[in-house]
Amino acid sequence: MTQRHLLEQHRQTLGEVRGIMNSMKILAHMEVRKLARFLDAQRAVIAHIETVAADFISCHPEVLPQPGALRQVYLLLGSERGFCGDFNESLLMQMESHIHESNIGTPRLIAVGRKLCTQLEKDTRVAAFINGASVAEEAEKALLQIINTLVQLQAEGGTLSLTAIYHDPDREQLITAEVLPPFEKQRTIAPHFSHPPQLNLSPDAFLAELIDHYLFAALHEILHVSSMAENLRRVRHLEGAVQHLDDKSADLMRQCNALRQEEITEEIEVILLSTVSLDEGRHQNSCLTDH
Repeated sequence: MTQRHLLEQHRQTLGEVRGIMNSMKILAHMEVRKLARFLDAQRAVIAHIETVAADFISCHPEVLPQPGALRQVYLLLGSERGFCGDFNESLLMQMESHIHESNIGTPRLIAVGRKLCTQLEKDTRVAAFINGASVAEEAEKALLQIINTLVQLQAEGGTLSLTAIYHDPDREQLITAEVLPPFEKQRTIAPHFSHPPQLNLSPDAFLAELIDHYLFAALHEILHVSSMAENLRRVRHLEGAVQHLDDKSADLMRQCNALRQEEITEEIEVILLSTVSLDEGRHQNSCLTDH
């Protein structure tokens, strides 16, 4: 096989890889658009819950537990699939930095995302490895596993402090959010109404129900935000890879064209040499015939 044929074969292979990567990029872009719609609704729910909590706690500040010793748990939202650059590495660096600055000893970790779980498989601090959501519809499954893990850790003893670390594409940075205990900012809010709201439950029972709703909604939002960041990172990464393959393919095409031109030149030279040889042969035969 000539060098030109080898280059053409390599260019064809690059074209197939380019097609696969471009399809992956399109799917990731579609997922980003779908997640954007989900996030708008999820953020509206959280805003409503926080408004209710502010109204309730301003009239019943005594229901919030007093600050005390807490068991630290980190929820790490990493990538489920590849082509995301340093998505997981930067996440782990942020976690270690926060642990060092907070001086909290040895926390428990909940790792979400297949690729992140692979990097942490030998870390004894991990309480649960949970597959992330490849598509938005899978977020609920991951969410239920996170909540079940929190329930198990709570049953081991001690009130939990849950810190979520995840990528936020809107702010273009890593976010470290204190999820549990919730509503700490509302502790010092002055009452907005002259009379407390009428409840069908006791204040303690109402707060417990409100925390459940808030935790479910907040974790849902965090999962979607992290998934959007992962898909956006994948889109950018694949765009660069596709452009690189296009440049490489164009370079191979130029090399193939140059080699083809050389082959054509060689063929022309062979034809010319053959023509000269034939002419010389005819001339010699003519001379012999004349004699």
